[in-house]
Amino acid sequence: MSTYSILLVCTDNLCRSPTAEEVLRQKAIQHGLTDQVRVASAATHDFNTGEPVDFHAQKHAMRRGYDLSGLRARLLHADDFERFDLILAMEESNLLLLRLSCPQKYHDKLHYFTQYCSDPASQDVPDPFYGQPQDFEHVLDVIEDGCEGVLIAVNEEIDHDD
Repeated sequence: MSTYSILLVCTDNLCRSPTAEEVLRQKAIQHGLTDQVRVASAATHDFNTGEPVDFHAQKHAMRRGYDLSGLRARLLHADDFERFDLILAMEESNLLLLRLSCPQKYHDKLHYFTQYCSDPASQDVPDPFYGQPQDFEHVLDVIEDGCEGVLIAVNEEIDHDD
């Protein structure tokens, strides 16, 4: 059985992409896909490499049962384009940077995270970093919805590979 790997990318890897990483990991467990889906996250900019996830993001995620305390910001690596099957950007600027950095042969792996949402209100997952508590809750709503869509798509992909 092959493993399907997903990389979630935002600017700093402090709020959105690590939150999506853990939500997707937990939902994969709930869907019985633990052994088939590998998840990671990364930053497009080297501002906070090695730092823990934003405290507010951790607090709001924990209220919904997601533990982000073990995650640390990491920078996107050139070999990530080859290693991951699906690379999801949290906003337009992230996707543009990914397209500029990515070898052409891997461009089909690059997508907006929100294209997997049941009703995407925007192509961008809003950055809650300087926001209010309701902004973090809204981002969690968007991420939970998008992660369900990602798993539906990945499950179909895995079923076609078997």
